[in-house]
Amino acid sequence: MNAPITEVDAMRRAIALSARGVGTTSPNPPVGCVILDSAGRPVGEGYHLRKGEPHAEVHALTAAGALASGGTAAVTLEPCNHHGRTPPCHQALIDAGVARVLIAVMDPTSRGIGGAARLRHSGLAVEVGVLADEALVVLRPWLTALKTGRPSVTWACDITDGYPRPMPDEVLAQGGLRYQVDAVLYGDGRVEEGLAGGHGQGAVELPGFVPVTEPETALSTLYGAGARTVLLHCGADVARPFAALRLVEDVAMFLATTAPAASSSPSEHDLPLFSPFSIRSIRRLRAGVLVEGSTRSSIEAE
Repeated sequence: MNAPITEVDAMRRAIALSARGVGTTSPNPPVGCVILDSAGRPVGEGYHLRKGEPHAEVHALTAAGALASGGTAAVTLEPCNHHGRTPPCHQALIDAGVARVLIAVMDPTSRGIGGAARLRHSGLAVEVGVLADEALVVLRPWLTALKTGRPSVTWACDITDGYPRPMPDEVLAQGGLRYQVDAVLYGDGRVEEGLAGGHGQGAVELPGFVPVTEPETALSTLYGAGARTVLLHCGADVARPFAALRLVEDVAMFLATTAPAASSSPSEHDLPLFSPFSIRSIRRLRAGVLVEGSTRSSIEAE
């Protein structure tokens, strides 16, 4: 039998699990869930993988079975309260006899009385905001897309020589960038699924091309096709109109280690397209360095 763990540890595990659905759940959000029995021992866990398939809570409850009764559920997003392709998750938690539910982030798509309120009305103890900032690391792109009505965009570029150019495909693979998004938009307007076949049949139906010279139209088309995250794979010439319209949330910049250790400063037209810009992480890859950052303040969950 597993040893008891804290509720915070359970939520942190649920957040890690939720990331397994990044790049495949759209237009649904990536969600994770962990079930603790009445003694605080983990007895079930799960995550949402694709639209139309069971949600995280259902997977976790199935694994827990009767041990869920009297226990606690840690879920990264408020359990859904409506019938879609799957039954409402708040009812599954009630039916399983769960006594307490921890929620990291509230769901702005709740219809009518939200899942948390329905849980409370059924006598369950509910705590909201548990590790919300950490859960938003996974959920923020989906929430951003939901609020803006267009996909959250990450621009991937190579700045080895100071001027942003398209990032080499092998770097996209090494950095795992294309597998974190629903769609890759190339500089010539071509569109590909981030992970080929990752969304399953009919969940995201991407067009073959969109007009990159019309950024808002291109992103609106991709959002309508089900994409909630897009990797803009191009140089500065194509990215500049997207940047001017403030349509880019994140940037991934590659610097190859094959370049000289010292070089001349970039000219004025080579300077970054975004101000302000904040670096979020720096990773060493086989061929160089990947710098990832945000172009503006991220949208917080309400």
